[in-house]
Amino acid sequence: MTRSLALAACVSLLAACSSHKAEDEATHQAAAAPVRQKTVFDDQLKALEKAKAVQKTVDDAAKAQQKAIDDNGG
Repeated sequence: MTRSLALAACVSLLAACSSHKAEDEATHQAAAAPVRQKTVFDDQLKALEKAKAVQKTVDDAAKAQQKAIDDNGG
């Protein structure tokens, strides 16, 4: 009898802790996407992205110049 009650208690506790509620909360949180907050690193990250874009431009120009030199027999 005690085993049956213990088993019933365990099953009811597991049923109470089902993942349906967690899935609903996860869906709700995903639907309400948080707005990205500004951090102290935003300015540095923006400068880094700008520097990468400038480097790409310089690399493309160097590649074009090297191609022109090679095409002219250099």
